[in-house]
Amino acid sequence: MSDHVLITGGAGFIGTRLARRFVAAGRTVTVLDALIPQVHGADPETSSPLLKSLEGVAEVITGSVTSTDDLRQGLRGANIVVHLAAETGTGQSMYEIDRYVEANVGGTAKLLDLLANEPHDVRRMVIASSRSIYGEGAYRTSDGRLVYPGHRADADMAAGDFDVHADGEGAIELVPTTEDAKLHPSSVYGITKQMQESLILTVAPTIGIEPVSLRYQNVYGPGQSLKNPYTGILSIFSTLIRQGKEINIFEDGLESRDFVYIDDVVESTFRAATMPAAAGGVFNVGSGVATTVNEVVEALFAAFGTEVPTRITGNYRLGDIRHNIADTSRLRDILEFTPATTFRDGVARFVEWVLTEPVEGDTYQRSLDEMASRNLLK
Repeated sequence: MSDHVLITGGAGFIGTRLARRFVAAGRTVTVLDALIPQVHGADPETSSPLLKSLEGVAEVITGSVTSTDDLRQGLRGANIVVHLAAETGTGQSMYEIDRYVEANVGGTAKLLDLLANEPHDVRRMVIASSRSIYGEGAYRTSDGRLVYPGHRADADMAAGDFDVHADGEGAIELVPTTEDAKLHPSSVYGITKQMQESLILTVAPTIGIEPVSLRYQNVYGPGQSLKNPYTGILSIFSTLIRQGKEINIFEDGLESRDFVYIDDVVESTFRAATMPAAAGGVFNVGSGVATTVNEVVEALFAAFGTEVPTRITGNYRLGDIRHNIADTSRLRDILEFTPATTFRDGVARFVEWVLTEPVEGDTYQRSLDEMASRNLLK
């Protein structure tokens, strides 16, 4: 019998592509998605190309993971669950705390509670966790020890010192973060992702379900939301370039992220859901390469073939990390997969798609104003 897969949040950027990957492999897919306007627009039935891409691919249930009835409907017949549904965005999470906790933690709790108390056919559950649970991640001291620095101090950043420091240590060097690293998120979003992961890894085995956690790095590529100003500097900067507006680069532009292309994320997730060796595992999903914000801007200018003014402002957001790079050894060794799309190639494909989309309105400045009004943007 073919696997029947439920993808929560499956009408989003990752979920729609993942649904097609499962169907191409002979699986049946059900998608449960709340179709929130921040991602899909005010009228998703007509305005969301992501939703349209699921026609003839998956059964789509419009509903929320915070509703037991909606979850019960989505779980009918499913033996694999990929739990993507979540509110995303570090900055916004710091002032929409209840909404993030209700959706991310409450929704996961409802899902597990239903599975713990009612008959089901689920045998594996994959949770989309996040690199945000690591906080600043791993660093090495001059004498070779690994340390996990705490959050950067507001006073240091206000003085223009954006580097990461560890108490009692001299110079420290950024190294790839392994899955065994200390977990100490620096934002409400990161806390909720850690709780999602912990709930599933703890509860699922007790009810006969194999858990798998995937700690996604910064996922990007064609299809990501160009409407949502709270996630994704590639989308934000692309819109500013198309509008001919100045790009405000926070801190000193040397902060970095591990950008991983959507196709590599989808394949990693498919393997996590279907390979016997993945059962019970926790895997980083990233490129293993650090890319600075300045390098992001340069790559976008090259792909668009045009430039706009840029300004390194020294602004910073409380809750942001400085760096994070994934150690992807476990992904390679156990799931037998190594993300191969270079950032330059991925950005070129992303921009090629962006140029086919309408230019979105300027919601980015409004998001900055919201954070500044709450003293989260300095």
